[in-house]
Amino acid sequence: MFAPYLDRWSLIADGEPIITHSSRLLPVLWQDRPAMLKVAADIDERYGALLMQWWNGDGAAYVYAQEGDAVLLERATGKRSLLAMAMNGEDDEASRILCATAARLHAPRKKQLPDPIPLTRWFRDLEPAAGKHGGTLADCSAIANVLLADQRDVTILHGDIHHDNILDFEARGWLAIDPKRLHGERGFDFANIFANEELPVITDPARFRRQLAIVSAEAKLEPKRLLQWIAAYSGLSAAWFLGDPNIQKAETAMTVARIALAELES
Repeated sequence: MFAPYLDRWSLIADGEPIITHSSRLLPVLWQDRPAMLKVAADIDERYGALLMQWWNGDGAAYVYAQEGDAVLLERATGKRSLLAMAMNGEDDEASRILCATAARLHAPRKKQLPDPIPLTRWFRDLEPAAGKHGGTLADCSAIANVLLADQRDVTILHGDIHHDNILDFEARGWLAIDPKRLHGERGFDFANIFANEELPVITDPARFRRQLAIVSAEAKLEPKRLLQWIAAYSGLSAAWFLGDPNIQKAETAMTVARIALAELES
């Protein structure tokens, strides 16, 4: 899998392969620089590589080379982790870093990104799941439909901003990886800050309210609008998990949605 690209791009393996459900990765050296060779296993990853090229290192890792399913990326070598920060007393600072990185990615560019995925298409699994399961998912679907019909501040979106997708690149700062190449209201990109299943405290209502104040201020978003996007996104996430099926993660996502819905009612 990696061999053709190791030869073509004159790469030296610099670590063990990393296998995920959507890609195969290998740490390498390219022209004496740390890099990551990534071979996509699904179409979302291929779309993401094109978006990384479009950002051209501004707020995201540089793309050194790309061909077919393979992309050669700048590799993060910093020791800091936003997930570790959020779990060890620096939750607020981690959220501020996520917001600042998202703002860089949302900044206008001179050239257009061809054929991004509209949010209306990204949300296509929510309404059928809401019809099947009802309850919280139905409430989230209704909110999503209202948001999608009247989007504001429309821009190119990362689509999956969370603590493990913004990495420490040392002198270059905090940069994004693994985008989804979406197009829609910028508020969507801040919802996932509240929905990272790897962070145990996401279902704590007190933590949720504190982060709501921080993110809405840092992102310059109306708290009510942000709450609506959190509910919509969490419902979509739950729908995906129910389809896997992964009932435990679906329930976590629905718990976050219920907190957002309760805040909207209060």
